[in-house]
Amino acid sequence: MSPEGQASQTIEIEGRAVKLSNLDKVLYPEAGFTKGEILDYYARIAPVMLPHLTDRPVTFIRYPDGVDASGFFAKHAPAHRPSWVRTADIAASSSGKKVQYVLIDGLASLMWAANLAAIEFHVPQWRVSDQAHHDLLVLDLDPGAPATVVDCVRVALAARDLLSAHGLELSAKTSGAKGLHLYAPLTDVPGEQARELAHTIARALEGTHRDLVVSSMAKAERPGKVFVDWSQNTHAKTTIAPYSLRATPQPAVSAPVTWEQLAAAKQPEDLRFPPARALEQVARYGDLLSGL
Repeated sequence: MSPEGQASQTIEIEGRAVKLSNLDKVLYPEAGFTKGEILDYYARIAPVMLPHLTDRPVTFIRYPDGVDASGFFAKHAPAHRPSWVRTADIAASSSGKKVQYVLIDGLASLMWAANLAAIEFHVPQWRVSDQAHHDLLVLDLDPGAPATVVDCVRVALAARDLLSAHGLELSAKTSGAKGLHLYAPLTDVPGEQARELAHTIARALEGTHRDLVVSSMAKAERPGKVFVDWSQNTHAKTTIAPYSLRATPQPAVSAPVTWEQLAAAKQPEDLRFPPARALEQVARYGDLLSGL
């Protein structure tokens, strides 16, 4: 697919008519990266991205005026969506009221969402088909300046050693912004237990690496350290989906990486994945998170 070069067009995807508009609009001003290029990236990355979206309620962050302007979270399915875009009614944790989320289950719905300037796709650690249990454990490694993603690598390697001793195998991806995300598959684990497990791991890492790791939610404790954000496992919270773009000044992807790539990183740029590099990563390794 190559939608650039036209202001708009309607194409057929999976038997669905999908209108793509404002293709030449620049949404990453610093890079001159257009909406058409965003759509092209999502079309190319879809084979490995879609399995990580399927059966999960998706929260979009939309940037219709570009990443330099304020974006907005979009949880509620738009009323003007095509009839073939599937949704799921999920009870909000705070109020209990139902929220109608979009389900991205194919290329057509992915392209429809991206055409809304939904640059970022966020998903929870559970599936619609089994909302009572989490099938993913995630550790969000967030560096507090002057710490960087290279410091996160040290924590990631320590976490891998810790969890492997208990039979949990970690996989890693960049956050696409400053840090790293570590994942482990879970089976039949209630949400509250998943959250407490992540909290226990964070405290254990803090106990053995007090010079580097902090598990407290207090922001005052984070400068110069890596915050292991265990709260991402709270049932109501979401994490940037694998292969999603981020609304950073230069386009970057939350890209799965090998442990060898992490260990070899000497500077933050070594772990930055523009869309073209993310596609090259997939061409070389396939989906490094396929085991999840």
